[in-house]
Amino acid sequence: MWANYILTHVVEMRPYELGEDLTHIHVNSVDNPRTDLGMIARNIDRPGDMWYISKARFKGEFKLKED
Repeated sequence: MWANYILTHVVEMRPYELGEDLTHIHVNSVDNPRTDLGMIARNIDRPGDMWYISKARFKGEFKLKED
């Protein structure tokens, strides 16, 4: 059965740079970084594990962690 969960970990992110090589970054087939200009996220424990987050998802689900 499906249940709702809230993420409880910190995700490192930076803006996507237009023209950036995305060979080693997972991009969902419905996303288009070149027109959306969202964010690149990476796993803190495995920095090579990176994925693209659309601008809309980023704005709706993430906020900057306050120290």
